[in-house]
Amino acid sequence: KQGSNFFALSERAIRLITMNPTSLELIATVLFGIAIMHTFSVGHFQKWAHKFPSGSVGENLCHWLGEVEAVFGIWAAVFIACYGLIDGFAVYHSSGTDGNHAVGGALHYLESQNFTEPLFVFVIMCMAGTRPIVMLAETCIELASKILPLPRKMAFYISALVLGPILGSFITEPAAMTVTALILLNLFFKQPMSERFKYATIGLLFVNVSVGGTLTHFAAPPVLMVASKYGWGVSHMFFNFGWKAVIAILLSTALYAVIFRKELTKPLPKFKSTKGLMSPPWWLYVLHLIFLGVVVLTAHHAVFFIGVFLFFVGFVAVTKEYQDELKLKESLMVGFFLAGLVVLGSMQKWWLQDLLLSMSDLVLFFGATGLTAITDNAALTYLGSLVNLSETAKYYLVAGAVSGGGLTVIANAPNPAGYGILKEAFKDGSISPLLLFLAAVPPTIIVCLCYLFLPSF
Repeated sequence: KQGSNFFALSERAIRLITMNPTSLELIATVLFGIAIMHTFSVGHFQKWAHKFPSGSVGENLCHWLGEVEAVFGIWAAVFIACYGLIDGFAVYHSSGTDGNHAVGGALHYLESQNFTEPLFVFVIMCMAGTRPIVMLAETCIELASKILPLPRKMAFYISALVLGPILGSFITEPAAMTVTALILLNLFFKQPMSERFKYATIGLLFVNVSVGGTLTHFAAPPVLMVASKYGWGVSHMFFNFGWKAVIAILLSTALYAVIFRKELTKPLPKFKSTKGLMSPPWWLYVLHLIFLGVVVLTAHHAVFFIGVFLFFVGFVAVTKEYQDELKLKESLMVGFFLAGLVVLGSMQKWWLQDLLLSMSDLVLFFGATGLTAITDNAALTYLGSLVNLSETAKYYLVAGAVSGGGLTVIANAPNPAGYGILKEAFKDGSISPLLLFLAAVPPTIIVCLCYLFLPSF
């Protein structure tokens, strides 16, 4: 049997070598590999930034190169430049009265790609990160904690790490990560808690947020990248992924609450992340939710939801006394990452198709879980969407990708947001990748077991 497996792997390797990819496909694959290695090197760029004078071009450049979200966009730009040098920037064809249209070259390649998902993520992050939405989420978590018959601090801990990530299915994962991380920072991480508790909590947070967005088809980046192509809606996501994610989140959070019960029985400090800010009136909450709902309902129509977003920007300006600044930079960076992923990912089909089609369902599941730790899970599901997979293979691909989304900072797009908020509470202001990985392993195992053994409806 081992000999048969060896020869099967050798045969697949030979087929990969003899696929005869084009020069552009090879360049795109090499740049994709470099981008993955770059994501592991972002810490070095941040360290190099301190060697330059404060505010200098060198410092800012290193900080930019050290942003996880910028990596794929940067290397996608390099690929487009290579594309232009090899195939020209644009090859035009005259179509009579309609004028000239690009039918080849880098410009035509870009126009042939679908950037609706990156645009949607940018818009929904900006809208969900506003003060009314954040305060509404905080209120829901606080009310839930009062229902639990547990010590106040433990109840708030459980509520934040269960309800916060699940809210990600409605306000998007990045917004849920931001809200939950702010609550954890002020209530727990700034308090005299052990480093062991902090690492366990951030690992649990990353895993819970990664799967907490799977109750719907529009909130989690790895789901968003494939939902339209696979034809998955809210009902499909909830009955195949969402309810299993809720069970896994409850079990994982309960486990960590029991392990750290001594630290979670101390008095709970008073907290409100928006303390001192003017509380919005009720009608502002309603209008924000309406804007969010309209954007979600038109998620596949960029020309419409971009227009809605422009109206929203004006609305925020009119009601600025109840608003914080829109998180344009953070949202643009995530959109830039996903757009770069589309540009580079489209060229990976030449080697990926045979590889994925040759995997059994279980191998695909565990392979996706492991690969997510070394690359973003949205990248993985997007690459998988480029090939024709069976329905069960599609399930195992996405389930594996979201299961491993908490193992590293780069595994899931919202993780850098949580990392940035919480890192200062750790020793020396940095988070150990190894300790984070170890902390995320137990909840990851629980999630994997739920996706493997709980039934779909």
